[in-house]
Formats: sequence, C-alpha cells, structure tokens
Amino acid sequence: MIKIRKILCPVDFSDASRKSIRYAREFAQGMGASLHLLNVVEPRPMAVDMSLSYVPLEEDLEKAAREDLDAIVKEEAAHGLEVTSDVEIGTPSEIILDKAEELDVNLIILGSHGKTGLSRLLMGSVAESVVRRAMCPVLIVKSEEKEFIEEEEEK
Repeated sequence: MIKIRKILCPVDFSDASRKSIRYAREFAQGMGASLHLLNVVEPRPMAVDMSLSYVPLEEDLEKAAREDLDAIVKEEAAHGLEVTSDVEIGTPSEIILDKAEELDVNLIILGSHGKTGLSRLLMGSVAESVVRRAMCPVLIVKSEEKEFIEEEEEK
C-alpha cells in the first residue's frame, strides 16, 4: 500500500501554483497527509543603473510572500489540513529539492506554466529540474490542462 505522509507544494502565487494547491489539498485529505507550502524568492541581481527610486530587496519580497503564504495556510487549515509553510531565498529548483529532503516528503505537487521553446530555454524549467532530480514522486499540475478535481454538488 502506498502511504503518503508529507506533501510539499511549492507556491509562486501564479494560477498554476494555485491549481497545484487544490491538488495537494485533495491528496492530503485523501491520504491523511500533512501539507507543507513553500515559496522561493529568487535573488535579484543588483541594477547597474542606481537611478531607480526603489528596487525591492529580497527581504521585502520575502516579507510580502510570507504574508500571502500565511493567508493560504489559514485557508487550507480551514479545510482540516495540517499545514506548515516556509519562504526561502535562493534558486527555486535547488531550494525545493533541499526542502523535500529536509522534510522527508513522500510527494511533491508542483504547478507548471508550460513554457516551451525559447522562453523555456532562456528561463529554464523549475518543474523539469525537480522531476529529474527529486528522490520522491512528483506530480506536475499544468495551468492549461483539463481539471480533474470535481467540486462536490450540494444536496
């Protein structure tokens, strides 16, 4: 029997990641698993042109992400889930893989934007890197795919 105890769900607040949270909730509820939400703030290169009035620093982005993530944690906890969260600064795929190992998760559920061609080549693919290197199963939830989670009809 497959037993999933801990699910890691990276969140970047996009439509794809919001959809992946729904999948993570369903899996966690169905398997009695805990859910760990993770947001990764990518380090920003310093601008050469310092004439910009304000460029948000990683700490500002981290604080904003933490506030947004806390709201999602409360929402998911209201569904009866055991939910924890982290915001970390670094390279997304590296942080996701490190956190999965640190928490000893059984499943990673990750949203994908479905970029192809040149944009994927230039930006890389976090999902692809995680799938290739993760030590546990990874479920990729595409932003533009058929929805498989059905809402229960009220009686």
